[in-house]
Amino acid sequence: MLTIVFDLDGTLVDTAPDLIDTLNVILTREALPPVPFEIGRNLIGGGAKVTIERALAAEGRSCPPAEIDRLYAAFIAHYADHLADRSRPFPHLEHALDELADAGHRLAVCTNKLEWLSVRLLDTLKLAPRFAAICGQDTFGIQKPNPEVLRRTVLRAGGKPAAAIMVGDSKTDVHTARAAQVPVVAVDFGYSDVPIASLKPDRIISSYADLPGAVAALGAAPPFAEAGKRPLTIS
Repeated sequence: MLTIVFDLDGTLVDTAPDLIDTLNVILTREALPPVPFEIGRNLIGGGAKVTIERALAAEGRSCPPAEIDRLYAAFIAHYADHLADRSRPFPHLEHALDELADAGHRLAVCTNKLEWLSVRLLDTLKLAPRFAAICGQDTFGIQKPNPEVLRRTVLRAGGKPAAAIMVGDSKTDVHTARAAQVPVVAVDFGYSDVPIASLKPDRIISSYADLPGAVAALGAAPPFAEAGKRPLTIS
């Protein structure tokens, strides 16, 4: 049995529409121009505070920490009421989760989103009961790419870090998995700001229909047998 640990934004759920809508509400309140959707996608991934900082930097602006904290609080307050207006699971996700669960694997979530927002989003989308643990940036007081957050998520789910696989969409996820010595599957439809193949994950998938096969292949291989090799793309 493996513990399959998923990132949330851009991996399990296409949350960009609601995150960018919220970001633009906050920017508009500050008399700043809204962020176009395609640019906004690449600002997501390090948590809401990082997204705000990246959006301001794109406009050539910076704010003192107290101002960032104020904007962050306003972002969370608005987003909490609109986090599933347009956010939806990626295609074929639920069938893939069923297949993995039927194969005896544990499922967990490790995200840089706040834990309570993550649980609320997954509850609203009726996905939360599938996961043995849902851990956010505040769960342990550390966040990705610190590998300890991944290890602790696996343990909270009842698994062992030596028998885990990470599924993510960005360099944060790949770096976290590598630091934790956990194999990583990357999706190529998420919010990465660089070509996902350049990060050299162990597997790349273009559809959740291919995830069970990728997990089976990694689970059958000696640990890190393919480390440093060109990633296998499954599409």
